[in-house]
Amino acid sequence: MGESNGRRTGRQTNRRDIYLKLRQMVLTLELAPGAALSENELAAALGVSRTPVRESLIMLAQEGLVQVFPKIGSFVSRVDPAQVADAQFLREAVELASLDALPADLDPEVVAELRGNLAAQRREGLDLEDFFALDEAFHQGLMKLSGHANVWTTVAAAKGHLDRARRLGLHENVSPAVFADQHHEIFDAIVGGDIALARTAMRTHLRAVFSDIERIRAHSPELFATGSSSVPVRRNVVVWE
Repeated sequence: MGESNGRRTGRQTNRRDIYLKLRQMVLTLELAPGAALSENELAAALGVSRTPVRESLIMLAQEGLVQVFPKIGSFVSRVDPAQVADAQFLREAVELASLDALPADLDPEVVAELRGNLAAQRREGLDLEDFFALDEAFHQGLMKLSGHANVWTTVAAAKGHLDRARRLGLHENVSPAVFADQHHEIFDAIVGGDIALARTAMRTHLRAVFSDIERIRAHSPELFATGSSSVPVRRNVVVWE
């Protein structure tokens, strides 16, 4: 009985690990929007059987990050501007509400963590994925400052399309310094007690993704969804590095 449960737990862990790995590959654009997906190739690359790969693709399809077309194949979903807008709407509502919930006396340890995060965002040679991780940690830190850190898990689970759009925006910009500057503006307003300014700066910061989408779509329309019923064509696609 114990051995059977152990094997079952191992299989479940394996499925979960493969799902998380493939999800990360989609979100980081390692598997680019519109890319054709081969269960055999993915299984070989990850060193697993096809079963956990197939199950993971089904889970990603449920999230809207993968599309499965019978008799054609599976593809990474193109970035859907409508889903980006929905996720951004949710994120903006939560993060602005968290600013309204900030206590009069800010936790000095969390403030120190945020200062360290902002300093790290200025490091020379920081690659985009490292900056993205710091960006996520910064916003989660602001939620923590308001006493609602656990809410970030719900927000993060709902913003797959938004995260891909944000990464496309980071690739499009010469430097992430503009985003670091916006983070500093938000933080300085919070520490200075000017919540109205912090809200305005946060709203501007979070909505920057929309102008990024329009700019990128102008020269790379193939990365974006044009309709839920459109069927992709198997072809070589860009893989971001």
